[in-house]
Amino acid sequence: MSRSLRRRSLLLAPVLCTALLTLHPVAAHAADPTGMTSGFYADPDSSAQRWVNANPGDGRAPAIRSSIADVPMARWFGNWSGTIGTATGAYVGAAAASDKLPILVAYNIPNRDICAGQSGGGAGSAADYRSWIAAFASGIGSRPAVVILEPDSLGDESCMSQAQIAERDGLLSNAIAQFNAKAPNTWVYLDAGNPAWLSADTMARHLAAAGVSGARGFSLNVSNYLPTGDNVSYGNAVNASLASMKGFTKPFVVDTSRNGNGSNGQWCNAAGRRIGSPSQRGGGAEMLLWIKAPGESDGNCGVGGGSSAGQFLPEVAYKMIYGY
Repeated sequence: MSRSLRRRSLLLAPVLCTALLTLHPVAAHAADPTGMTSGFYADPDSSAQRWVNANPGDGRAPAIRSSIADVPMARWFGNWSGTIGTATGAYVGAAAASDKLPILVAYNIPNRDICAGQSGGGAGSAADYRSWIAAFASGIGSRPAVVILEPDSLGDESCMSQAQIAERDGLLSNAIAQFNAKAPNTWVYLDAGNPAWLSADTMARHLAAAGVSGARGFSLNVSNYLPTGDNVSYGNAVNASLASMKGFTKPFVVDTSRNGNGSNGQWCNAAGRRIGSPSQRGGGAEMLLWIKAPGESDGNCGVGGGSSAGQFLPEVAYKMIYGY
């Protein structure tokens, strides 16, 4: 499904030097899943791959196949996924059979995308979500995986009551605990928005309140277009704030699926964007990952006018390959 981010002015805190951040080592919460596999998993049933399979004669199909469908990226799981433990189990099982590392996105928190609304929905209650996320983690089990936890969940609390915020923080903390207990070879990254949304200090406070201390780290730029360098600077600033406030830092990952041309100031189906660096270790972050599938709509907006969030748009995908 698509990620809906409402833009915020850039409030980037000063970046402390790397030497300072190394004073606060990161505790390990799971075995290294990247060392248990031979690369990232390319989803054989992604929206791009399904389109290519259904339209082999389309002139755009070869480029979409080689530049998007065959590239390792995340699969998103939510209330459309059926029995969630079965769904996650089948996905990580297929990846394990290929000796590859799957990337999964958990996107089902109650009142999902509450302040922006393009990707609204989620579990019907806190109790439903606790059951859902426990089954999500159980489905993965001991097999290696990377999980991006709940995009949209911490970036905008302006329309939420204090009770709603407290409930959400509790649900996220519990979700991290479920993965630690039930999926010991999974690295979990709690989503932390992007550099143009909240100040580094504010995001660090949100992350800490939601239990990031128990996660592997945090994720940035999911479904957005901001350059990798901007995200690395922001991630380091968030870590500087975490170090100052809480005495620890965390690794972070950056969604590079659509940031090849950077941002034009729009977050919703922006024109003229381009695919970015494929999933890999390093790149200034712990990993650069394709989390949002290129060509999937953000909603009824921009160059995706008339579409719904998550719908695959082949012309948008094709133009994103070439950056026009």
